[in-house]
Amino acid sequence: MPTNPADSPILGTLYGSDAMRAVFDERAYFQRMLDVEAALARVQARLGVIPADAADAITRAARVENLSTEELAASARNVGYPVVGLVAGLSRAAGEAGGWTHWGATTQDIMDTATVLQVREGLALTRAALTAMVQSLATQAQRHRGTVMAGRTHLQQALPITFGLKCAVWAQPLIAHVHRLDALRPRVEVVSFAGAAGTLASLGDQGIPVMEGLAAELGLAAPAAPWHVSRDGFTETVAFLGLVCGSLAKLATDVILLAQTEVGELAEPYVAGRGSSSTMPQKRNPIASEYILAAARTVHALVPVMFGAMAADHERATGPWQAEMLALPQAFVLTHGALQHAGAIAEGMVIDAARMRRNLDLTGGLIVAEAVMMGLAPHIGRGEAHHVVKHACDIALAERVPLADALARDPAMASRFDRAAIERLTDPAHYLGAADAFIDRVLEAARTLR
Repeated sequence: MPTNPADSPILGTLYGSDAMRAVFDERAYFQRMLDVEAALARVQARLGVIPADAADAITRAARVENLSTEELAASARNVGYPVVGLVAGLSRAAGEAGGWTHWGATTQDIMDTATVLQVREGLALTRAALTAMVQSLATQAQRHRGTVMAGRTHLQQALPITFGLKCAVWAQPLIAHVHRLDALRPRVEVVSFAGAAGTLASLGDQGIPVMEGLAAELGLAAPAAPWHVSRDGFTETVAFLGLVCGSLAKLATDVILLAQTEVGELAEPYVAGRGSSSTMPQKRNPIASEYILAAARTVHALVPVMFGAMAADHERATGPWQAEMLALPQAFVLTHGALQHAGAIAEGMVIDAARMRRNLDLTGGLIVAEAVMMGLAPHIGRGEAHHVVKHACDIALAERVPLADALARDPAMASRFDRAAIERLTDPAHYLGAADAFIDRVLEAARTLR
């Protein structure tokens, strides 16, 4: 049984996704290493480095079913790396052609390139989840562009906004993350093939042709120079996942706050029994948001591990490289799990527009004091207008009357605005500024995603 809950068959349903675990599963990793070995053999056969029939036999044998878990474990424990055991198993399965396996390669070439293949799959899953979530939030933004609610700063009601704008604000960084992902791919989807110390000396003048051929065979880019000790690609990838989790954590935090009993403006999608308590039957806890925050905190803790691994010594690192394997797969699994939770919220969140309006009216119009001040300022100047409205707010708070009533008593207001005009000034729906335009801009950005 796994010791990490994100990888367990029970708790893993909360922390990750089966799809991403399948990408970074140990068995899948060994198959990816075999894929690299087989591709290398095919390329070398085309270039005349090894016999063609040897490449055919190696390709046929490059199946994880041909490896013994017990032998691989014993070899890894003894050698310190899994590739020696893998090559031994592959060579045995390939028969007489086995002597041509792993020709001119080194352990890190195979492991790094296998990881690149996993990262490529992981990024594809991440991109699909991001774009689906953006579309869900865009739909909510359009649907609720007229749903007025209290905007809050420092956890206090500040000015009116719309729930549609809030959804657009949630979506905006996710759109940027899709573009970041697309920009990142050419920097990380790069083959690693440089031989024992980064010179490919064992292949003579065929070194670079083999490297470039291997890259093409696997659908990867070829580097200008070896990157055995240049770990920026993988580090940038995990840092990117940290950014995604940060944006998801912001959404989850807002959902948790809006779902509080005293606020009650939003709830996670309702599923019978979900978020319930073992002792309090009435509870509907924001459980998805809680696991998003847990995943985000853990991914953010893994990012420094990757940065630390960049301090690789000379031409092959003594320790930093090995730390990457502890961080990179988990970062992908946790991020995709958080995206699944967040995607479900974005698509099925339960919005209580009536409660939003009641909360908006809690202050009796004080939330639009700025609107009144800006309406009065052209008549008496901004400074004096601020003084008049502040005085009216003090009266409204002290006497617990609506701001409109307090304003109607003030000569500076009453002489310039009748009661109907004061009511319009204190209607939150009339003070939304560019909210609609901002929504339109985000929706347009969302439409550009493919």
